[in-house]
Order: sequence, then structure tokens, then C-alpha cells
Amino acid sequence: MQAGGEKTLGAAGRRSGRGFQEGDKIMRARLPRISPPVFCRMRLRLPVHVLVFLLLVFGLRQPALAASQLTVRIEPRWEGKPLVLDAAGLKNATGEVISVSRIAMLLSHAELQREDGGWIGAKNWVATVDVGRQKLSFVLDGIPPAVYRALRFDLGLDDAADHQDAASWPAGHPLNPEVNQLHWSWRGQYIFLAIEGRYRQPDEKLGGYSYHLAGQKCRATVEVPLAMDLRNDQLLTLSLHADRFFSGAHAIEISKADSTHSGEDGGLAERIADNAVRAFGIVRLEPDLSPKQRPAADASWKPPLIAAKIPPHFPAVNFPADNPLTVAGVSLGDRLFHDVRLSINNTQSCASCHDTKAAFSDPRRFSLGAEGQLGKRNAMPLFNLAWKSSFFWDGRAPTLRDQTLRPIQDPAEMHETLDHVLTKIDDLKPMFQRAFGSDEITPDRMARAMEQYLLTLISADSKMDRMVSGKATLTEQEKHGFTLFFTESDPGHGIKGGDCFHCHGGAQFSNSQFLNNGLDDDAGIQDEGLAQVSGKPTDRGRFMVPSLRNVARTAPYMHDGRFSTLEEVIEHYDHGVRASSTLDPNLAKHLRNQGLGLTVEDKAALVAFLKTLTDESFGVEWNEPASK
Repeated sequence: MQAGGEKTLGAAGRRSGRGFQEGDKIMRARLPRISPPVFCRMRLRLPVHVLVFLLLVFGLRQPALAASQLTVRIEPRWEGKPLVLDAAGLKNATGEVISVSRIAMLLSHAELQREDGGWIGAKNWVATVDVGRQKLSFVLDGIPPAVYRALRFDLGLDDAADHQDAASWPAGHPLNPEVNQLHWSWRGQYIFLAIEGRYRQPDEKLGGYSYHLAGQKCRATVEVPLAMDLRNDQLLTLSLHADRFFSGAHAIEISKADSTHSGEDGGLAERIADNAVRAFGIVRLEPDLSPKQRPAADASWKPPLIAAKIPPHFPAVNFPADNPLTVAGVSLGDRLFHDVRLSINNTQSCASCHDTKAAFSDPRRFSLGAEGQLGKRNAMPLFNLAWKSSFFWDGRAPTLRDQTLRPIQDPAEMHETLDHVLTKIDDLKPMFQRAFGSDEITPDRMARAMEQYLLTLISADSKMDRMVSGKATLTEQEKHGFTLFFTESDPGHGIKGGDCFHCHGGAQFSNSQFLNNGLDDDAGIQDEGLAQVSGKPTDRGRFMVPSLRNVARTAPYMHDGRFSTLEEVIEHYDHGVRASSTLDPNLAKHLRNQGLGLTVEDKAALVAFLKTLTDESFGVEWNEPASK
């Protein structure tokens, strides 16, 4: 069925704290921890042979219709045309020239309206939409086959879900912080909608805006009034008009208010929320002929070999199902990681550039190759790698397994060939036999063994971790640093903070994104970073945001090791950020105020807090457990 041209949707009003109305039934959502619903229950007290007869007659001759599925796909647009993130030259309702770098949101409480006017809904249903990461669809399944009059869903979460422990959600769940990247980490609660980008300031300089909507006052409902025949699977395409975030019921002038974190902002967040639910439109409804998806398995399982190392406040994460951690596999990976024969001249191992005393990073600014070649980047530390989704500063390795073999073959590093390595480590056949069941040595088995070893490098026993578990207390100075770290700098509303949490939030103190943090202006960018991999000019100067765990042990800092101390790093973010076309909006918005304006005491407090992220026990060599 085709909708007659695109139809703009309206808001259905606020639904703060709304639960199911009496008589509503549960529609099963595609979530791993929700039990299948029961739409109808009857208690029959009949003899068994009668039940068998009824099943044979009516069950076989009149099979019930299978539950249906509705897939909703989102098409981001700007004034009716496809939205291109980071594209310059867009104009908002007030005439400002802007770009959009991020749109991400959390949706919940999907409901379908029956023909009799009642609603059935998925009370525990949640979905993530993230334009930049191409999360542009969600699924409702287990729907009773029927014709429905409308669909509605909330932008935001109810209060209970908003305050639930974020570490309680399994890997892959939309509310797992590693999945949605919308959790305010140690502060608690979620961002319902994040809109970020750049804009041309009145002085013609590029500024940044960052609108983060949160809390029940920003929760609202999108209603889709469209007849849907769900006796078969359907695909509904909705448009998301990003330009309407800035217009709709309220004109948003960025130069007057370039940020909100849903605090005391004069109602700005609520006005944007009103606009946001009016930004959706109906494009089309059509039969969904694609193969049905299957519910994901509960991925909260932790490998027994390292389960005890993973604290409860770490988000659940998927470990490789095709490469289970074993004592033999980890021991082999440890041996390979420290084996100098992986290099061309048998002088360098992986451990040569990943020193245990430096949290498996390199204390030199640039690592040296096996033949004395000087690299151009500082070696990243190696820990908590299961929580990373890509590797190297520029993200060129999509998996840890892939990452392990690249330095061996890199001319600037170990400069060896894999075929030659296989001949040099022939004496390790007994270890390969124990790890994989045969003594065959292959690059894939080498990578799997090193992957197993690297996954055991868990760092989770810092003072900050012990504070979370109630085993330690921060000093007053450390508490002040903590507050600054997790507070937005918003001089316009009298709020002072370090604004560090945008990039370094969560249990890993990293958002795992690639960002330009203002080290150079456009003319000074020598290392293209992510752009070397993606080929996109808008990725120039963007690098992986590193974890700040053990940061006091991993100097020097930045991808090129240009800063030697934490004090230098803080000075950079306080007043040294350089403007460029790809600068992250959360940093660009501070340029108008000439930086953060931190005092000497503030800076010392931030350093004190960063030192609480040091895990003194981390870096101990792997020791194979004694055999029983």
C-alpha cells in the first residue's frame, strides 16, 4: 500500500511516566531479555483424548496465522533532500549556515492502534537510531495479524528505564551504553536525542552546537496515522527531516544558544523536543519480502577464564564465539606476542612497543621499527579490547584478530612476511597442538591465539572502580576533578566544567568514536587520520578517542605524542584548541568563549581525578594456571 505522498506527522503529546492502560496487551519486541507474550489465555479441563481430537481436527485443518512483523526504516533528510552528515551550506529557519555531524536518539513504547480504537503495545521495547553509524531501522515482531490504524512510539524512555543500571543490559541490547553511546556514564540516565554540528557565527568563524535532550520533560510521542494491513510482514519508511529540529513549532537560533544538556536552559531542550517529534513524515508502506530476522541471543556471557576480572559496572560485551578463550590458546598468544621472530631480523616483538609498565603502550613519542624506522604515531595502550569496535588510531583494522597481524607485515614496523614467520616458529607446533587440536601453524591460528591473549588484558581495578564498588573514597580534590570532568561548560548559564565526558564517558572513558580534537588548524593537519582509511575529506584530522584508563602511565599523549604531561593536555583543552573545518562540535562551541576558563585549582583537580583511573595491578604478565 502506498501512502499518497509524504505526510508530515504531528506530536501526540508528552507521555511522562505513562504505563499501559488497563486491558492493553503486550506485543513482543525483538529484545533478548523479554519473554514471549501471551495474547490470549484459556483454562481447559478436558480429557486428554478429547484435547488430542480437537487439536487434530481444528489445529491441522485451520492453522492460525503466524505473527507478523513491521520493519520501520528511517530516511534522514534536509528540506526534502537526503541529509549528508558534515555537509556545509545547510540553512536553518533563522538563516544560519550550518552542518549536521550527529543525530542519535532512543525510542521506546511502540504501540499499534486496533480498528476498534484500542492500542496494543510493546511496553519494554526500545530502539536506537543513529544516522552516523547507519542504525536507521527498527523492528516490531510478534504482532497479532490484523489491520491497524496507527503506530506511535516515544522519543525517550520512561523514568524507570532511564534510571536503571546501564551495566545490567546484555550485549547488543539497545540500552547497553556500548550500543547506543547515549548514556551519561557515571552521571547516570540517558540522552534521548543528540544533535550536534557546526555553524557560521556572526563573525564568520565556525562555531559548534551540541543539543542533548534528556529527562521526562523532553519525552514525547510520535504518532503515525496510517492504515497498515499487518496480516503479512510490512516495511514502513519514515522520513526524518533534520531541518525541522530547528523550526517546527519553535525557531531555534543557534548563535543565541549553542548547547543544552536539559538543565536550566530556559526551556530550550523542551522546544527542540517539540520540534523533533514533528520532524517525522510518512514516505511509504510496502510488503516486506526480506528474510525474517531472528532474535539475538542473550550475550551477557563472560569467558570463565577472565570473568572474575570484569566488574559489574562494565557494560556487557560480545566476546568472539568462534574463538573461545582457553589456557592453551592464551599461553600460545602470550608466547607469540613476546616472540622476536615475528620481525624481519628477529629483534622486535609486539611487546617491544607495548610495555607492560606503561599499560601496554610505548613511552617513546614514536615507536621504532625492527630496522630502526621511525614511526609517525604513538603506540596505543592495549587493555579492555573487547569493548573496542575498531583498532589503530585511524581505525584501519575492523577486528582485534585482524589487528594482530598488521604490525608484522608493516614496512615501518616488523617488516616481515607471514609465510616466513610460519617457518621460523616451527618449534611451537606442540603449543599449536594443545591450543587448536593439531600442530598446523597458520596465520589465522596465530591471530586467534594473540586475540585470546589480548582479551585477557583487563584493567578494572583503579581507585575510581573501587569507589564505585564502595571500597574507596575520593579526596575532596579528586571529587572536584570528578565534578569538572562530568560537567558541561556553559558560561551562558553560569555553569563551569571541563566538558570531558562527551568524548571520555562510560566505563571505558572513551566513546569509541573518531574525532578531531583541535590539535591543528586545517593548514597544520599533517596526518590525515581517519581520512586515510575512509577517503572522506570530512574525516581529516579525526582519530580514535583513546581510553583515559591508566592515562597517568601512558605518556606521551595524542596520536603523535606531542604532549608529555597531563598538565599539557589540560592546557590544550582549556585554551589551546585550534579551529578547523572538521573540529568536533563539542569543542568548537567553546571557541566563542576563548576556552573553558579553568583556574589553577581546577586544572590540578582534573589531574588528581585522572590519576584515580590508574590500575596499579594492571600489567602483570600472564601466568598459565598450575595444572591440577
